[in-house]
Amino acid sequence: MSDQKRLFLVDAYALIFRGYYAFIKNPRINSKGIDTSAILGFTNSLLDVIKRERPDHLAVCFDKGGSADRVEMFEAYKANRDATPEAIKVAVPYIEQILRAMHIPIMVKEGFEADDVIGTLSKQAEKEGYKTFMVTPDKDFAQLVSENIFMYRPVFGGGYETWGIEEVKAKFEVDDPLQVIDFLGMMGDSSDNIPGLPGVGEKTAKKFLAQYGSMENLLANTHELKGKMKENIEANKELGILSKKLATIMLDVPVEFDAKDFEMSEPDIEGVKNIFQELEFRRLTDNFLKTFSAEEQSSPSENTSAVSSSVQQTVKKPTSAGAGQFSLFDAQGNSDAIITNQDARITAATNSHFYQSIASGMATKLFIQNLMKQTSVCFDTETTGIDPITAELVGIAFSWEAGKGFYLPFPENKDEAQELIEQLRPFFESETIQKIGQNLKYDIKVLRKYNVKVKGKLFDTMLAHYLINPDMRHNMDVLAETYLNYTPISIEELIGKKGKNQLSMRDVPLDKQTEYAVEDADITLQLKEHFEKELGDANTQKLFDDIEIPLLRVLADMELEGINLDESFLNSFSEELDSEIKTLEANIYKEAGEEFNIASPKQLGDILFDKLKLVDKPKKTKTGQYATSEDILSYLAKDHDIIQHILEFRGLSKLKSTYVDALPNQVEPTTGRVHTDYMQTVAATGRLASNNPNLQNIPIRTERGRQVRKAFIPRDENYTLLAADYSQIELRIIAALSEEETMINAFKNGEDIHASTASKVFNVPLNAVTREQRSNAKTVNFGIIYGVSAFGLSNQTDLSRSEAKELIDTYYATYPKLRNFISEQVDFARDNGYVQTVLGRRRYLKDINSRNAVVRGAAERNAVNAPIQGSAADIIKIAMINIHKKLEEGNYKTKMLLQVHDELVFDVYKPELESIKTLVKTEMENAYKLKVPLDVDLDIGDNWLEAH
Repeated sequence: MSDQKRLFLVDAYALIFRGYYAFIKNPRINSKGIDTSAILGFTNSLLDVIKRERPDHLAVCFDKGGSADRVEMFEAYKANRDATPEAIKVAVPYIEQILRAMHIPIMVKEGFEADDVIGTLSKQAEKEGYKTFMVTPDKDFAQLVSENIFMYRPVFGGGYETWGIEEVKAKFEVDDPLQVIDFLGMMGDSSDNIPGLPGVGEKTAKKFLAQYGSMENLLANTHELKGKMKENIEANKELGILSKKLATIMLDVPVEFDAKDFEMSEPDIEGVKNIFQELEFRRLTDNFLKTFSAEEQSSPSENTSAVSSSVQQTVKKPTSAGAGQFSLFDAQGNSDAIITNQDARITAATNSHFYQSIASGMATKLFIQNLMKQTSVCFDTETTGIDPITAELVGIAFSWEAGKGFYLPFPENKDEAQELIEQLRPFFESETIQKIGQNLKYDIKVLRKYNVKVKGKLFDTMLAHYLINPDMRHNMDVLAETYLNYTPISIEELIGKKGKNQLSMRDVPLDKQTEYAVEDADITLQLKEHFEKELGDANTQKLFDDIEIPLLRVLADMELEGINLDESFLNSFSEELDSEIKTLEANIYKEAGEEFNIASPKQLGDILFDKLKLVDKPKKTKTGQYATSEDILSYLAKDHDIIQHILEFRGLSKLKSTYVDALPNQVEPTTGRVHTDYMQTVAATGRLASNNPNLQNIPIRTERGRQVRKAFIPRDENYTLLAADYSQIELRIIAALSEEETMINAFKNGEDIHASTASKVFNVPLNAVTREQRSNAKTVNFGIIYGVSAFGLSNQTDLSRSEAKELIDTYYATYPKLRNFISEQVDFARDNGYVQTVLGRRRYLKDINSRNAVVRGAAERNAVNAPIQGSAADIIKIAMINIHKKLEEGNYKTKMLLQVHDELVFDVYKPELESIKTLVKTEMENAYKLKVPLDVDLDIGDNWLEAH
């Protein structure tokens, strides 16, 4: 690290406004009614800089009275700016108090802008041998960058990027940072009301700079221009010169850099704490104390002590709720960290509300009459348990106006409960009343037990938020705290913690049931109002309306249907596995020379590496014991029989415990079937997840793993299972999106894509491709989607590292458009902060510009993989929706049961088999039109393995 002293100059108003707008959708208001958003935002940013960089010298620079010189030159300078928001006017005195208490100098000069103050101080400090960092997002400062002056720019998603000379040259396409002044003068600046040259935008300004080098040289050579552009510039030469002057940061402000005054010193801890207490900043107080504690002292980060020469691009953060509005201050980019400042959180106890329980009889009739007059209602069921198939209704809450709601308790007697639900049937089955809920699939399944179908338009806040911010959690408590600054009543307050002593909701007094249930409906209604706009801002409204909401109903039907399980087969299979595991166990003990607990990583490590000494320098975990993870053992397996046997032992033991022995316990006694739960809001790519049991993780690469599928069988002898599987859909998507004609033609001609690839990359005729060549080509084909490296490919094949690199290089040379597509995806992600599927599903990549190469590399792989995986997920969802609709319209007895990755499984009534095969194949292959045909393989069988 350089010993050169470092000065940080903070552009106060740039960070104050940035802080204010970061919280604009969810302002931080304390109990005194003061909007503290700008103060909180600015102070968080300041502490972040101090924590990250531990600067030697620091000052915060303010504007005062605007630039008198520029207004004198051009009366309309900055005249177009809106009035400063009242919250910022209130914030500035508090911020100045905080800075004084922190002993941080405030630099301000009447009649000058902070830009000019920072520019002057930067140049003075440079002459005294300092390295200066200008903390601001304002691109105008790029003109000041020199060998020892840098821009230190906050970026959306957390963190900072440093612009030195090379970064500025690359960003503005100039030869010298001073040319940024010419660039700004030519194109003007709408925010400062600098006029610029008429008709000259960013691209034209860069072109002129490349050709002429400066404003003056351009104006001296207008005879070389043509048409309207020539006329415009010649007629506005004086305007061009004026614009350049207005864009030039002054370097002669009457301020002085006094190194001693700018030194970082110990703050007045109690003074700062008192201000924070007045503002009700409890969490910020903790942040402040940690920042200035001895334990937190650290050396400056690499990004400023040794400025990188590589270009760091700014992420344009997409407009999405939760993704952009708070993450400005989240240095680690943790999407859940946006729940900031828990001070003054609203609760039911502090919030004015009207929640009423409805008595039976006339009160219920009057309530339902009122309910039926509404156009949009939020409802929430309260039940005896979390399993919708067995849960019984305890009550239903309704809300259609914020702060108000009603609770309808249900009798325990099933006949009486059914009578009450019959009174509500017109509401639930009304096509004209919109139903709002959080995780509506659960409520829909509960109501189906009572033979009630929920009809009409739906709005699910959990699904809406998933599309807006897929990487965050989506449970109601998190959403309420994040977007409404509201902490809901905890379920544990009512029924206690999980365990044998936990109560049923039926045991909870009616008044507490009412408060809890109606609050859920009320909060969900308010979240709906918030997310409705955000869906539009994130361009995901169509995805919500056309895919996720219709799919919700499809999944509810599939989950309620369940699938039949052959328990006797699993029992006999369990005995087989038990015998094989015992044989492996005996072999391992014999090879080890003693008995030990094979499942204990510590005992296993001691045997393999202390006793048997299988490697010279075995890896160890953080706790000091030998590492025995699967990847480490797999590397050694080919050389040592004992390790091969251990891996087999582990695989069979997991198969037996996780599936073979567990699946019979997951048969629902009331239906005799297994009912998995499909989750729409888990995978950020858009793929569905399966739970209780997880049917998507059943091993299919091993013979024993595949046998588990034998246990899934049709409902009876009149039915058969049909599996419909998209053939190589991800490869087809990447071929279509990259417009790689060679691959497209291979698919159109029905060629074996892996053999076709092998033929091209190994330069042999198609009919001469060997099995090994095809296998290697297949590994590369799928590996490219996941960003496979030469090292990774080498580990997956028998190729050496150099052979793997050569194969990848040849692959890209064979498919150049594919390589371009990958580069374009990464570039798009860098510029926009997200990538998207064919249907516009976004995957946000907060680490795409990370300075950590490992973290950035993972984000770059996701930039390529997410649109491919996500598009495949979108396509199969469309197919599911369309097939489900056709099955209902045709009154088929056939049911769709399972979705596992690219495969759908159906319980087909045998007389319907041929028509169902045609229907399924047609709908799946035509779900979405690509430049490559989608191809679906169909198989039938008496169990899932046969059908697959």
